[in-house]
This record gives sequence, structure tokens and C-alpha cells, in this order.
Amino acid sequence: MSRMLLRYKALGMMLAVLLVVSSCRKDDNNVVDTTNQLSKFQASSAWVWNEMFLEVERYADGYRPGPAPRALGYMGLSAFEACQPGMADDYNSIAELYPGLRLPTFDASQEYHWPTVVNGSYAYLMKRFFPHVAADLKFKIHQLESRLDEEALNRISREVFTRSKQHGEAVARAVYEWSGTDPIGHNAFLNARPISYVPPTGTGLWQPTYPDYGRGMFPYWGNARTFAISESDKLCRPPVPISEAPGSALWNQAKQVHDLNTPTLAFEEQWIAEFWSDDDLNLTFSPPSRWIAVADQVIDHEDASLDLALYTYLKVGLAINDAGVAAWHSKYHYNIERPVSYIRRVMDPNWDTHHPYTPSFPAYPSGHATFGAAAAEVLSDIYGNNYAMIDRCHEGRTDFLGMPRSFNSFKEMAEENGYSRLPLGVHFLMDATSGVELGYSVGAKVNQLRIKK
Repeated sequence: MSRMLLRYKALGMMLAVLLVVSSCRKDDNNVVDTTNQLSKFQASSAWVWNEMFLEVERYADGYRPGPAPRALGYMGLSAFEACQPGMADDYNSIAELYPGLRLPTFDASQEYHWPTVVNGSYAYLMKRFFPHVAADLKFKIHQLESRLDEEALNRISREVFTRSKQHGEAVARAVYEWSGTDPIGHNAFLNARPISYVPPTGTGLWQPTYPDYGRGMFPYWGNARTFAISESDKLCRPPVPISEAPGSALWNQAKQVHDLNTPTLAFEEQWIAEFWSDDDLNLTFSPPSRWIAVADQVIDHEDASLDLALYTYLKVGLAINDAGVAAWHSKYHYNIERPVSYIRRVMDPNWDTHHPYTPSFPAYPSGHATFGAAAAEVLSDIYGNNYAMIDRCHEGRTDFLGMPRSFNSFKEMAEENGYSRLPLGVHFLMDATSGVELGYSVGAKVNQLRIKK
């Protein structure tokens, strides 16, 4: 099914959901029974906002790679916490894990329309996390919020609507204010390449790289807030020793990348490389956001309830946020150069990557691999270790090889995603394998949070 058909299907689901009128009964103590109310709604109110995120973030300058998963982490946390009082007893609030986060009091004596709570939360944060995007994108955000508001008002009372919308916004406001206490991440998108950062020099260490020689992106991102991992979890194992000697481990890995791309890529390798790339602003969503696109497909396929969807978006958001912080902490700790620098210096001065440019930050470990493995770890925890799917993220694209690919598990997807950076020419094998290892460990930490009993 095409992404466009998925969108139409979801809109149909959303209209069906909004026909459901919350009918909570008050007991003798005037307390509304909110237990497991979210299971009565489908996922559409959250699904459409995550689809909107993918559309807006595609064009958001400064948001890749760190600020995008950061925003998804906070947005997922806000929507989940706003609706947690209406979930079954086995879903737990995790707000108490985060010092300084003070959520508004929930009034259990009142009736709430949970899709409207979701709309209030996402709309509030989308407008604040993307203050710099083009006017047409801001208008699309406004249109979606207004349409969901109007459809809800056709089915519920003005009183319930107002209470629900205000509750979603109040939780989002508290989460956004708390996000502002993170000095590294909150406005980092405004200065992705700070001139204050001067990379260390030395053989095999990263320097601004051919062909654009851009300054290092987000060199301080490793200090941004995490949700599940500790300081000691942010550093991956050391890379293989730097060596230019033929037959050394690093030389062999450079030769592998060289040979994959010389003289040209085989079709399967090119397909894998381009299918997972997601590198280019304005062309696709970013690599970490790719895993929200994967989650959207799963939620759609499973016809998920609203509580399951919010649980999924929360865990994926927390995982990819922490994966980004850990990967960038490790990148700028080890400062390993990119394959193109090594190959052009040691093997072939005229060699070039398949991709027209190399990302402007150190190679080790791969951010792609870390993001993918972290997301795969939490998705496997929710939907199973052997969840088979066809990834249709780029179905219908003709400007690159985006034809759907089939997988037997999320971890198979994550490992192919990590490997894809070799035929693209931008990573060594060690970058991919250590990134996958780091991502799995990050995802495991998210799974250890007591979000669900």
C-alpha cells in the first residue's frame, strides 16, 4: 500500500474514531471512571501528528541529526503523560524520573476526550519546536489542529472539548518549559556548526572533509539531556587502532569500502545504500525520524489503539533521543576520520563516495546504526522479535532507489540500515557494528523504564 493510501486510510480511521463519544459515568463519589478509556480509541489522532512531523522535519534546517529525535522524545513524553490517566493500570507515568518536570494536576472527577487531549499536546509542541520553518508548513500545522478541533466539536460537548484541549496544552507547556532547562539541546538547531569548536589534529583524526569541508556539526550534542541512559552509557567501545599499514584492521575496512564503490556499486548495494540514506535536507525526513515512519507503518498495519500508539511513540522517541546523544558523545570523543579522507590519502587520491558529500562530523560510531538499533530494540519489545514487515517509507520515489524492502524483524532492518553506510561510502564497518551495539544498549535502557508493568 502506498504512503498516500496509508494517509487516506488513516484519515478514514480518524473520522471513525471521532464518531465515538466519550460516555464515562460518574459514580456516587462524582469520580469519572477513566480506566483504560484510551483503548476505546484508534491511533489516528496521534498518527496524523507524527506523519505531519515527518513532513515538516524534512524541510527543517538545523534539525538533523540531533534536534529531530530530541523533539520526538519530548513530544512523545508529553502526549503519553497527558493521556496516562486514561490508560489501563499497567501503564505508568514516568514523570517522576525527571527532576524539575512538574506536570499539571489531573482532575479525575471530570470527563475528557482523549483524541482532543492528544491534539492539544502535539499542536502546542509542533508550533514551538518548529518556529523557523516556512510559512506554508506552519499553515499545515495550523490546518491539522483546526480540522481535528472541528471534527471533535461535531461529536462532543464544548465543555468536554475545552477541558480536554486545555489539559493537553497544559501538559505540553510544562514539558516544553522543562525542555528549555537543557542548555545544550533547546536551541542548538540555530547553531548547528559552532565556530567555537576546533577539531583535534593528528593522523587518522577527523577534520572537515572533502568535498564541502564543512565545520563539525553538533560537537557538543553529547552533553544534551537523556531520558534513560547514564553518563557511562554514552561511550561505545574503542575503535580499531589507527593504522595506514596494508593488511591492518583499519586498512582492510577502508579497502572494503573502496572496493564496494569501485568502479561502481552493484544494484543491490546501491538499493540498500539509497533506501536507508535519508541524509539530505528537503529530500527526505532525517535518519532518526525514519524510525517514526517505520512505527507509523506498524501502528497502521496493527490498527492500533490510541494507548498502544502513544506507548510506541514514547519509547521510540526516548530511544532515538538517547541514541543521538550517545553517538555524538562517542563521535567527538574518538574523532575518527571518514573513509573518504583515509582512502584518498592512503589508497586512491581520486576516489569518491557514492553519495555526493560526506556528513560533517566524525565517523565512529555511525549515527544511522545507533538510531536504528535503539529504535529496533524498543519496537521489538513492543511488537515482538520476529515482527516481519515491508518498509514502504519511500515507495513511489523515482529520484533514488526507494522501492520497498522486506524484513523478518526490526533488528534485521537495523543491521541492514547500519551496513548501508558502507556502500554509500561514508562509514567503515566498525562504525556500523559499534553503532548497532551502542543502539541496542540504549534501547535496552529504555525498555528497563517502568512505563508498562
